[in-house]
Amino acid sequence: DGPHKTGTSCALDCGAGIGRITKRLLLPLFKTVDMVDVTDEFLSKAKGYLGEDGKRIGEYFCCGLQDFVPEDNRYDVIWIQWVIGHLTDSHLVDYLKRCKAGLRPNGLIIIKDNMAQEGVIMDEVDSSICRDLDLVRRLIRQAGLCVLAQERQENFPEEIYHVYSIAMR
Repeated sequence: DGPHKTGTSCALDCGAGIGRITKRLLLPLFKTVDMVDVTDEFLSKAKGYLGEDGKRIGEYFCCGLQDFVPEDNRYDVIWIQWVIGHLTDSHLVDYLKRCKAGLRPNGLIIIKDNMAQEGVIMDEVDSSICRDLDLVRRLIRQAGLCVLAQERQENFPEEIYHVYSIAMR
């Protein structure tokens, strides 16, 4: 609420997969949602999974985030969930800079991802990394963004990665 309220015209789901976040979180809040994923098969399955709600998808982009360029001034929210571990630090910073340009006035970028307790942990199975919260916040600052809020997911076992949501602009 207030003068800096985020709009509800269009959101972008990054690493959208078959559209679970799009369907359950973004479409109930936004008039239009665009989806980007590196796997064309997932985007094809999304069309069936979304059903009638799929009519409100603006664009399906098949592209890795390291190469994806959001349209300038298009998005009220850019949602990035469980994919930053597939980007190098420099790719993540560059991507966040491009996302910043893609935001409408009062828009938000939200990252929801696993965070290591300390340092960087490599996952050999899926060739991804898990960064600690301090490093992620440092990369966000390097991209010229300010963290507005962060929240740790509750009721997860202590022995697994902590999951954080970070809102920025």
